[in-house]
Amino acid sequence: MTLDPATDPDLRTLRALSAQLGRDPDQVQAAGGNTSLKRDGTMWIKASGTWLARAEDEEILVPVRLDPLLQAMRDGDPAAETARDFVVAEHNPRGLRPSIETTVHAVLPFTVVLHVHCVSTIALAIRADAEARLAERLDGLPGVDWAFIPYCKPGLTLSQAIAARLRPATNVVVLGNHGLVVAADGVAEAGELLDRVCAALAMPRRPAPVAQPEALAEFVRGTPYRLPQDPVAHDTATDPASLALATTGAFYPDHVIFLGAALATARTPAELAALGDGPRAPAIVGVPGHGVVLHQGVLRGADEMARCLADIAGRVPAGTGVRPFTQAQIDELTQWDAEQYRQSLSRREG
Repeated sequence: MTLDPATDPDLRTLRALSAQLGRDPDQVQAAGGNTSLKRDGTMWIKASGTWLARAEDEEILVPVRLDPLLQAMRDGDPAAETARDFVVAEHNPRGLRPSIETTVHAVLPFTVVLHVHCVSTIALAIRADAEARLAERLDGLPGVDWAFIPYCKPGLTLSQAIAARLRPATNVVVLGNHGLVVAADGVAEAGELLDRVCAALAMPRRPAPVAQPEALAEFVRGTPYRLPQDPVAHDTATDPASLALATTGAFYPDHVIFLGAALATARTPAELAALGDGPRAPAIVGVPGHGVVLHQGVLRGADEMARCLADIAGRVPAGTGVRPFTQAQIDELTQWDAEQYRQSLSRREG
């Protein structure tokens, strides 16, 4: 390994870009998203459950031996799923696991890969007509060769679906009900590509009626719920179109992991107290016309995901056909060891 993680300028630049993305709620929320850099047979990738926002303050990158991982994928070796067997242990002092999306980064033949949960992208990618709406914005965009991958389970299943659609020049992949991946042969080039694609996909959030935090504070008195940290989160329940969408179902993996399935609603304090009573209490509840509240026992990162829900729902026009997750897809995520590990890290931080 010729790359020195402490001094390599490309890795420092990647950390700086990662932190910038991690601090932008339009691009990354909580422990979501991941970045990577390949050099001399090793891929440095964000560790599972770590926060891109902390990339300059903490060691969040894990080195993985690239060629053996790719060979394992070709051979159908189950070890490729977690990639843990391919970690360069001496450069992983914290014993972190590679990102769930390690194989996704591995199959893209570029030096730098950025995966974000851009809210405008997701607002398009959950639509029933997602590919057509994306084509209107991305076809003919200079320097962009893009592919759309309908939703499938993150990780190895997703990387196999991407590999089946890749062309030699494909450098942008939109993931149905999930997010955006861009790739280039330099950190600056990848960042610039991400900016151009996100600008092409950008959509404004609908203005929402003002929340009623004072009334909500009274609403939650004596219940296991509290107000969210970010007031934007309330837009999900004050905007009728957003509320209709959010109560339809869950639409992207991190919502399922941090907030559960469809948004529950309560119209009276008694209804809210009843919802919060028991082990299956919903993590987030909408109070129509007032705002949303979060269970006091939510995972670290739930506040950021509550904001994300408002950001995405507010970008989907009222009445748009969408593709919510099936119960089988929700179960696939919540019962997956990789996601349970991320939840355990968030629970520890919380």
